[in-house]
Amino acid sequence: MLMSQDAMLLRVYSDEAAMHGDDEVAEVILARAKRTGLAGATVLKGRAGFASGSIVHRHHSLGIGDNPPIVIELVDAEENLRAFVSLLGDLRGIGLVTLEKVEVVTAGLQN
Repeated sequence: MLMSQDAMLLRVYSDEAAMHGDDEVAEVILARAKRTGLAGATVLKGRAGFASGSIVHRHHSLGIGDNPPIVIELVDAEENLRAFVSLLGDLRGIGLVTLEKVEVVTAGLQN
């Protein structure tokens, strides 16, 4: 039996080279999400992308000058994600942040 519930998806757009001190921005966001107890997070690495600055971030075949775009996706209840966004204010290197409603579907077989 399939079961579903409403949730939110938070996407944080950045690039692989974005740093917060000595740590990668993506790693900082994941650590904060885990510490906050969010339901889940995934970091996706893109092939190429650009933002308002028009700099194209991309993966190069030999890794020289590599700075591909990344997207961090986090799923949880709306109020949890809205509160989490306030924890990201000190991070530089974050581009666009989006929120959208999603439906989480499970097979009802969770342990």
